[in-house]
Amino acid sequence: MNYSSDVEAAGAMKIAYDKIRSEIGQVIVGQDEVVKSLLTAIFCQGHCLLVGVPGLAKTLLIQTIASSLDLKFNRIQFTPDLMPSDILGSETLDQNRNFKFIRGPVFANIILADEINRTPPKTQSALLEAMQEYSVTISGSKHLLEKPFFVLATQNPIEQEGTYPLPEAQLDRFMFMIQLDYPSYQEEVTIVRSTTSDRRYQVREIISAQEIMDFQNLVRRVPVTDHVIEYAVKLVHKTRPSSELAIKETNDYLEWGAGPRASQSLILAAKCNALLSGKYSPDIEDVKAVALPVLRHRIIRNFKAEAEGISVDQLIRRLL
Repeated sequence: MNYSSDVEAAGAMKIAYDKIRSEIGQVIVGQDEVVKSLLTAIFCQGHCLLVGVPGLAKTLLIQTIASSLDLKFNRIQFTPDLMPSDILGSETLDQNRNFKFIRGPVFANIILADEINRTPPKTQSALLEAMQEYSVTISGSKHLLEKPFFVLATQNPIEQEGTYPLPEAQLDRFMFMIQLDYPSYQEEVTIVRSTTSDRRYQVREIISAQEIMDFQNLVRRVPVTDHVIEYAVKLVHKTRPSSELAIKETNDYLEWGAGPRASQSLILAAKCNALLSGKYSPDIEDVKAVALPVLRHRIIRNFKAEAEGISVDQLIRRLL
């Protein structure tokens, strides 16, 4: 799409976002903040990790968002016996005895990595290059992935038996960790009423791949004042024990703090949050609005915090 100015493009992005939210709302009840976070990550070219107990429609939510975007979607169910070649693809001999690369399910625009912590580290790491470099290397040959490319992964927080926790290096590659909570009483009444009837809603495609990439470029062009950047960087430095900006709670309750990728994600997400709120530049409130999903998987509590029952989200709120 050609827009006469970035202001016009920002208006188009806000309209598209509102249409997508409305379309998703026909299928998904509630979860407004979760939907906003997912769409923010997509417009920032980031990956998301959704954490929630079974039955909260994590998979349905991602499938519904994928349906509202004109993108190729693949779902990968992670299991303990899944191999890297099951995700990336492999080389096989064709009828002329020449090697031919058969593409795996990772070659799509949106990848739903379902229950990503159920597969061993060897297979989890197969996604690392794809998430960071947007390419796959098989037998020394590099294969580029089609853009836009997003990994939206789900994880069950309560079943620990037979799971392989994601290492910090891979967690850091997810822009957001989004936590899904139980629906309210009224929302659950609506969910039960709609899912136990024969009514089915067909989600419409709202925007194309090219429009998404245009909006991603627009987000990066959004101007940010120095004091907002300094606030975001100070916030990240506050999470690091023994740093000059660390507060008492940081030194008392945190083992490790967030790295520089957190500062970058805070500013990018704040830019997008501003555009989706109808503003043309982010302020400190936009940084605060995205701080929880950006930081919660990048800081590690110590034993004292766990013993006293102090959660990561509580610590982040104290830092704000």
